[in-house]
Amino acid sequence: MSFQHFIGIDVSKAKLDLAFDEQASTTVVPNDPKGIDELVDLLPEAKSCVIVIEATGNYERPLAVRLVEAGHVVSVVNPRQVRDFAKAIGKLAKTDKIDARIIALFGKLTRPRAVAKTKQLQGELDQLVTRRRQLIGTRTAEKNRQGQAVSGAVRKSIQRVLDAINKDIKMIDREIQKLVQSDDDWKHRAELLGTMPGIGDVTSATIIAELPELGDLNRQEIASLVGLAPFNRDSGQMRGKRSIFGGRGSVRSALYMAALSARRYNPAIAAFSKRLAEQGKPPKVVITACMRKILITLNTMVKTNTAWENPQNA
Repeated sequence: MSFQHFIGIDVSKAKLDLAFDEQASTTVVPNDPKGIDELVDLLPEAKSCVIVIEATGNYERPLAVRLVEAGHVVSVVNPRQVRDFAKAIGKLAKTDKIDARIIALFGKLTRPRAVAKTKQLQGELDQLVTRRRQLIGTRTAEKNRQGQAVSGAVRKSIQRVLDAINKDIKMIDREIQKLVQSDDDWKHRAELLGTMPGIGDVTSATIIAELPELGDLNRQEIASLVGLAPFNRDSGQMRGKRSIFGGRGSVRSALYMAALSARRYNPAIAAFSKRLAEQGKPPKVVITACMRKILITLNTMVKTNTAWENPQNA
């Protein structure tokens, strides 16, 4: 597709800086519903431009949703990639206005992948899944404190906090399932993912909320997006250790827990894990390979709209 403009938007909690085609001047609007509407009115006709936004801890989500709903082609990119790009072309200064122009140039030269059309309830589901993860982290910290507490009063105080957290987690779980069941596509996807042993409600909800690209990418692309594709570290005669980095940590965390379960209850993953271990692979390599295999299998299931089937029985 041919585009007339490449637009970069630097997103912060309070404001949005918009740059057209690396132009020196930028437009600034508040990062609130009124400001976003004002920004949309300033844009060219939908599909005549590519709008590139950095991922900034969900501050960009309302803007991305609004732009996609208006029919625009939108790419949400990793800020580290944009920063590395700026250094590579010698742009070391950093202000919001400069960043907006760099983002526009980054979009023009690299043509990042456009985001899928965002569901109206996607933001709400994402927030629920994120809140559940925060509560789990807080619960773990409180349990660690409880184990170290000597004072009976302190232990009782921690227990009251734990009871409240557990109550909230149960409430969040109900809301997540209610939201998933309210959307036919999400409901079907959750049922499809759940046919694979080791994939429970939490994992499927996390994938639905934070990996909407599942089924739209090939195996290499989906593994790279999540951060499960090993990168080479070679130079001359030196052959470095392959490693993974970047990607969507929250999805990786969910897949890690799924892999632990699948190694016990999923015959295909159990056999795969055992084979790698017998080859002398380190435990960390084995669990990462299991996570990648689960992800690629789920990607194929969604792409082909096919429930999981044990390869040994196929």
